[in-house]
Amino acid sequence: MLRRYKLKNYNFRLVILLIAISIIGVLLIGSADSADQKKQAIGVVLGVVIMIIVSLLDYSWLLNFYWVLYIGNLMMLGVLYLGGSTAKNTFGATRWIQIGSFQFQPTELSKIFLIMFFAMFLMKHEEDLNTAKTIFTAIGLLIPPLVMIYRQPDLKNTITVMVLFCFMMYVAGLSYKVIAVVLVSGSALVLALLLVITQVNFQLPAALDKTIGYQLGRIQDWLSDDADNADGRLQQQNSITAIGSGKLTGKGLNNNKVSSANKGNFVSQNHNDFIFAVAGEELGFFGCCGIILLLFLILVECIRTSRKAKDLSGTLICCGMAGLIAFQSFLNISVATGILPNTGTPLPFVSYGLTSLVTLYIGMGLVLNVGLQNRDFVTRNYELLRRKTINEHRIDRA
Repeated sequence: MLRRYKLKNYNFRLVILLIAISIIGVLLIGSADSADQKKQAIGVVLGVVIMIIVSLLDYSWLLNFYWVLYIGNLMMLGVLYLGGSTAKNTFGATRWIQIGSFQFQPTELSKIFLIMFFAMFLMKHEEDLNTAKTIFTAIGLLIPPLVMIYRQPDLKNTITVMVLFCFMMYVAGLSYKVIAVVLVSGSALVLALLLVITQVNFQLPAALDKTIGYQLGRIQDWLSDDADNADGRLQQQNSITAIGSGKLTGKGLNNNKVSSANKGNFVSQNHNDFIFAVAGEELGFFGCCGIILLLFLILVECIRTSRKAKDLSGTLICCGMAGLIAFQSFLNISVATGILPNTGTPLPFVSYGLTSLVTLYIGMGLVLNVGLQNRDFVTRNYELLRRKTINEHRIDRA
């Protein structure tokens, strides 16, 4: 297999873009929290090495084990519910697996596994995708991991997985009639929810308050005009202030100005969920635009690769990764700028988090392999196989 790959088909543009944005992330993390800079740099090196290895593996062969990936994913998420010393509770949520000094967030890898699983599942059901049986089967397969992620609790990743699933169904060829029904129904539910929770003195029933009360509080804080009485709103206001204080060119990395919102610890989780606030303050408007441009170019490369994929599963892997990066980037930047309620979503390849970083590089490795096995690759190998068969036939006749 390795000898049949052509170096010219390797997407070095994508590799350069990924390394560039990761370096910016390492610099910003060093400014926000120097203690984590070395670990993030090691994570980048490890991620790039794993990406290169994965990029040389035949994704079609890997997808043959799609049911193994699905069941393994459920088992991996299930470890969080075993309790004991394995599952680690952080900020009131059990999202981490602790093995000695090593911590791992299974939900991040779960998103890659689900992209791979549904890429193969939808390709196998391409012909009958718009039948009720296939649609409800796909939804039924999505529900178990979705519930397990939500009960950690992890609402942001629950929403992320739902969006990824819908996007992949659309790319696979879901009927526009079905999409229209889902959009209309979903929009109506969101509007109804906003109307209900914005009522004066609205209070959830006790049973629901234990499960979604915290998330509801975040939304109510976001809608509140009184920042002093809403912790989440105050955090976002400080983030907006930090971004605005950078003006066009920023205050510079590792600055020690008294007015720095970053150095003054006015923005919590500034090395992770609010890394964009650090970028705005220290790199300015131009720096923020540069980060957004790099993310956009990464998405373009994923979409370009998807258009040349040899089959639907390759297309879905590329589009799934593009959707994951786009949606997480949108969430992170929207929270940092106050457009959406406060939710802890890392900015891809920029925020601190080794699990998120390495798993994203694994996904990019799959995208690179799809690019190596484009339609030209398939045609060339088919022609080589045909010539070999003809030559063997001539030798037998002689």
